[in-house]
Parts: sequence; structure tokens; C-alpha cells
Amino acid sequence: MTAEVSFLDEELVCSVCCEIFKDPVILLCSHSFCRSCVQQYWEQKSSRECPMCRRRSSTEKPPVNLVLQNIIESYFKQKCKSEATEKTELRCSVHGEKLLFFCEDDQEVLCVVCQTSKKHRNHQLCPVEEAALDIKEQLKTTLVILNCKVCVKCDRNFQNQAQHTEKLIKEEFEKLHRFLQDEEEARLAALREEEEQKSERMKEKIENISKHISILSDRIRDIEEDLRNEDTKFLMCEVQDPEVLSGVLIDVAKHLGSLSFRVWEKMLHIVTYTPVTLDPNTAHQKLSVSDDLTSVRDSGVKKQLPDNTERFSKYAMVLGSEGFRSGTHSWEVEVGNKTEWDVGVVKEPVNRKGRIAYGPKNGLWVLLLRNSDKYRAAGVTDLTLEKKPQRIQVQLDNDRGKVSFFNPTDMSHIYTFTDTFTEKLFPYFSPCLKDDGRNAEALKICPVKASVTVNKL
Repeated sequence: MTAEVSFLDEELVCSVCCEIFKDPVILLCSHSFCRSCVQQYWEQKSSRECPMCRRRSSTEKPPVNLVLQNIIESYFKQKCKSEATEKTELRCSVHGEKLLFFCEDDQEVLCVVCQTSKKHRNHQLCPVEEAALDIKEQLKTTLVILNCKVCVKCDRNFQNQAQHTEKLIKEEFEKLHRFLQDEEEARLAALREEEEQKSERMKEKIENISKHISILSDRIRDIEEDLRNEDTKFLMCEVQDPEVLSGVLIDVAKHLGSLSFRVWEKMLHIVTYTPVTLDPNTAHQKLSVSDDLTSVRDSGVKKQLPDNTERFSKYAMVLGSEGFRSGTHSWEVEVGNKTEWDVGVVKEPVNRKGRIAYGPKNGLWVLLLRNSDKYRAAGVTDLTLEKKPQRIQVQLDNDRGKVSFFNPTDMSHIYTFTDTFTEKLFPYFSPCLKDDGRNAEALKICPVKASVTVNKL
């Protein structure tokens, strides 16, 4: 009977979830699947086709496979009986006797007949209970060692992550330092240039003055002559003021006026701001998040990363690093020519380790694309778009309970979810699988242009 149950274990498995059928349904092509599996598959593909042979189905609600369901019920009943019997009394498969001894040489459980056979003669035997206690102790020791290794591995991953983050921080500040150094050199060069220009002008003025010295000497002699004149005639003489030199001073205000502010304003041209950044600790192990945390793609390789509680382990998903409880928020995602993607928001306690059903009732307000042209408000309705958007703008209004999607090229409206939000919402992204290179592009969060506004008093 054990062999029969083992055989059925293999035959009664759904090819989608690889588990025993639950609520099995049958398609027109005669293939059977769990109802939830085929519904989710259709929702993701936006077309009703068989997951195995790709034949299309004409009905949204395939009928229950009653024969298969009855077989599964019988299978579970028989399996429960077999397990109950095995737990009650384990017996030797050869002699049908109780298993009472354990052979330490062959690592086998024996009955009273087996222990007297030639195969186990002169072997070290002990009671099953004693052997079980010894092995359990060994397993405990092994488990402690394995836990230590896991801790060491997690610590190593943590250190690598910290070192990588430190490197990126230093690189960002190095860019700013380099900019400030270049700006300092440029401003000092401008000061030196003005100094040289003003110095040259001073030399020209001095040369002109030298040329007029003789004229001034003659004028002095004239004045001395006038001094010898009568008082009335002297008072009628006109004395010209010496020429005042203009434009020979450094324009200090130009070089120092609001210097810090003007340099900071200029820095806006070299820095970028994105309203949303990705949280790499939530990314599925096959996803590759860029160093600046603004783009994500399917790497095609499952990386050795810790399976922390925040990380999605079943689907290629990643969340934004900051959640929102109130206010209005907006961000744009570049989807380019990808054939499949998901964009939207999810509530904070979303399932990250198991199956996820799309839709507002499960805390996912998501716009998705499948098969290059199948758009869908996940869990709600199919959508028809006149133009294939290269970017998607997501607008979240927590207070009014709205999640809206637009094509930012012409701000045409795509769809709006209306709901009541009671929990923190996080930006949600899925680049989906790369599909042999046809969907290899990354999803990119677009930067917004930063500006400075000066309030006048």
C-alpha cells in the first residue's frame, strides 16, 4: 500500500503549483489544474489558455473534475490510514516482526529475526530507543553547528552589504567634492583674470599719467606765474581737478556676493532627485537593483542572499523604501518597450513568502502588462490603450483613497482605483521575468527636476 500511495503522490500533482490538486478543474484540452492556479495564471497572462499546451479556453469558469476530486479524497483517506498504522507499529518489511534493534555497523533498524542473520552477525547492536536518543543528540549538535554557519553567513552578507554601501556613499561625496573643487578653481581663475585685467588697465593709466607729467610741469609753472599776478587776476584763474581713476578696483561683490547660495544653486545641475527609491532588502533573489536604487531588472540568476522576512521569495517583486500613510505622492516609471511589467502600490503586510492573488481585496492596487499589449487593472478589469506608454505615472492620494495611473507624455488617464486605505502603502514594482531576452529591460524610476525658489521679504 505504501508503494501505491507513493505512486499517487506523483500522479496527483498540479503542474503549476507542484502540489496535490486543490479544487481540481478540467479544461477543454483535458488537462487538469487547481482552480486557483489556473485563475491566477490567466490573470497574469491576460488570456485564457492552458498552462501546458497553450490551447485557449472558451469559458471563464472551467468545470470541476469530479473524477479527479473523488480520487484525491480517497487518496487522502488511504494515506491517513497508512500513516496511522505506521505510527502505531513499525514492523520489518521482510519478516513482519517488530523493529526492536539498531545495527550501528549497517545503520539499519532490525527485528529479532534480522539480528540473528548472517548479515548482521558480530555487528554492534543496541535497542531502537537507545539508538534514537544517540542520533537525536548528534542531530542537536549538528543543528547548533548549522545555525552557527547560518549566522556567520548572514554576518558576512551584512558586512559585504555595509562595505558596498560605504563605497557608494564615498563615491557620491567624491563627486560633490570634485564639483566643489572645480568650482573653487573656476572662481579663483575668474578672480585672477579680473586682477590681471585691472592691473593692465592700471599700467595703461600710469603710462598716460607719465606722458602728461611734462604737461603738468608746465601747468605748475603757469600757476606759479599766476601767483605773482595781482590778487584779482589770480582769483580769476581756473584750476582743473586731477583725473580720478575709475574701474581699477576688484569687483568684490561679483566674487563674494551670495557665494554659497549660487554654488549650491549650480549644484542642482549635477544632482538628481527621485521621489521613490527601491528597497533592495525586499527584492527577490533573481532581481538586480541598481546601485542608485532607481532601477530593477531580472538578472536570470538566483543570487545567494539572506531570506530575510522583508524579501519576496516566490515572485519577482520589489518595494519602495518608504511607505505612505497620508498625503498625495507621485512618481513616474520608465517601462520602455518591455513586454511585461507590474507597477502600483501594495499594503504593508503583503504576503512575501507565498502565493499572491492580485487585486484590491488582497491589498494590491496594480497596473500590469502581459504579452506586449494586454493591459489590466489587476483583479478588476482588462484595459484598452490607444498608445503604448513608454512611461507610467502613479499618483497616490491616501486621504481621498485613490490610486491613479497616467501616460505622462500627454497625461491621458489610464485607470483609477478607489478604495479606503487603513494601512501604510508602499510603491510596488515587478520587471517580470526576462523571457529569453525579450523582456530584459529594466524598470526605471524617473528623476524629477529640482528647482530653487527664493521668497522675497
